[in-house]
Amino acid sequence: MYRYDEFDHAFLAERNRQFRAQVARRLDGSLSEDEFRPLRLMNGLYLQLHAYMLRVAIPYGTLNPAQLRKLAEIAERWDRGYGHFTTRQNIQFNWPRLIDVPDMLDALAEVGLHAIQTSGNTVRNVTADHFAGAAADEIDDPRPWAELIRQWSTDHPEFQFLPRKFKIAITGSPHDRAVTRAHDIGLRMLRRKDGAEGFEVIVGGGLGRTPMLGPVIRDFLPASDLLPYLEAILATYNLLGRRDNKYKARIKITVHENGLDTFRELVEARFAEIAPDFDRQTTAAELARIRAMFASPLLESKSEYAFHEAHQRDPVFRAWADTNLHPHRAKGHAIVTVSLKAHGETPGDATSEQMRLIADLAERYGHGEIRVSHEQNLILPHVARGDLPALHAALKAAGLATANAGLLSDIIACPGMDYCALATARSIPVAQEIATHFDRLRLEHDIGPLKIKISGCINACGHHHVGHIGILGLDRAGVENYQITLGGDGSEDASLGSRTGPGFAHDEIVPAIERILRAYLELRENRDETFLAAYRRLGAAPFKAALYEGNRADAA
Repeated sequence: MYRYDEFDHAFLAERNRQFRAQVARRLDGSLSEDEFRPLRLMNGLYLQLHAYMLRVAIPYGTLNPAQLRKLAEIAERWDRGYGHFTTRQNIQFNWPRLIDVPDMLDALAEVGLHAIQTSGNTVRNVTADHFAGAAADEIDDPRPWAELIRQWSTDHPEFQFLPRKFKIAITGSPHDRAVTRAHDIGLRMLRRKDGAEGFEVIVGGGLGRTPMLGPVIRDFLPASDLLPYLEAILATYNLLGRRDNKYKARIKITVHENGLDTFRELVEARFAEIAPDFDRQTTAAELARIRAMFASPLLESKSEYAFHEAHQRDPVFRAWADTNLHPHRAKGHAIVTVSLKAHGETPGDATSEQMRLIADLAERYGHGEIRVSHEQNLILPHVARGDLPALHAALKAAGLATANAGLLSDIIACPGMDYCALATARSIPVAQEIATHFDRLRLEHDIGPLKIKISGCINACGHHHVGHIGILGLDRAGVENYQITLGGDGSEDASLGSRTGPGFAHDEIVPAIERILRAYLELRENRDETFLAAYRRLGAAPFKAALYEGNRADAA
């Protein structure tokens, strides 16, 4: 992974020194909250319902054990003993005191972490496939490119005050695990038959109150043109993007209002202007330097006897192995999803003790690498199969071995009204109730692969639009009301979910989800047909009938 040099450390030290002085001025009253707001947002500090919240960037979701231990220390020393991993592959601390935030930032800088550009109208944390550098289906590791983009975009003088926030995602696999089509810019790595590497460039995706899947603006962009092309897109957006209405300021609206063809023409014209003067030689040298830091660890073969014996003998281990392991590019190894979704717990939360344990296990079994997924879990990307029984035993003792990766209780949920000042309904309790309800029914593994995503307001931080089942919490005359969408998907076959109809009260939403899923179990062709496949084959009608006719029957 990327290692900070003297420039990086000096840059962070100066940024933190400036913010420490700004915090002091806020505390002594020299700055009002309105004056302080743009300064704190530049450093990832939000004012939430009950306290400030610090959002820490985890670039492309990659951590080392020292960094995870530092996050655990910060949670214990300055917060309430836990952190919340987010759909942007970041971590949030929900209870810091303002006076402590400069010390928190200095502690982060000790291990090469920061909170720069995790908020504000600028290029946010670049996200990537959480299996990058390990997945069997990968064309190439996208993280060196993500790091190059991070360096290019950090404090870029032209793009610090964009019309609205800007999000970039990149994947190196044909199977899209980075939800690229729901980003302002999505990048999918390609390799042509002649061996040339490049990117499919997607622009103008986004969720929120106006969900759109981004269209392709370039089918194949040569890799050497990536930075000047990104600069051309952002420069075009910076000029065209609306600043009169923040609800219409995202690039998706800019592309929609001007038309993709017109937007493409302007981008290509700008690209033609700047590309000849772009220093490709220096960029290539920097990319080579970065690539060397992302070299795959030396993966030695090991006997798999322990794995096969445990898989045959222990049903608990077998269930975990069958759901939480993903194929690795190296024989005899696996990618491990460490679920932060134990039934009844808050999705994405990890205690200081759990973070320290995962750091230890990453050193012992995973070559010192940890990833944060946009699905709010942690990943150990390089584990020998022979070590999996011992790893599972250690995770199980800490409540981290829930066998539910990709299943019903592996729910994405935003913090909702428990924390967020923008939320109009609760998300966390709904996620907890769904998970515990279906665990009691013992239906989760029978239902199979299913992505439920919950947002507590129309800003859609829970990605409900691309959930197989999406749940949107709204305020209806002071009462929480939950709308359901069906058929969404964030993969390479991305689709937006369709709203089923009227929403449901808080005490009705879990029975409503059960009616949908019992209908699926009756309607599927066989156990191999997933919920999404059945929905796409049958359409919405039978599921809506079960949802609303069943509701009327229950009421009667």
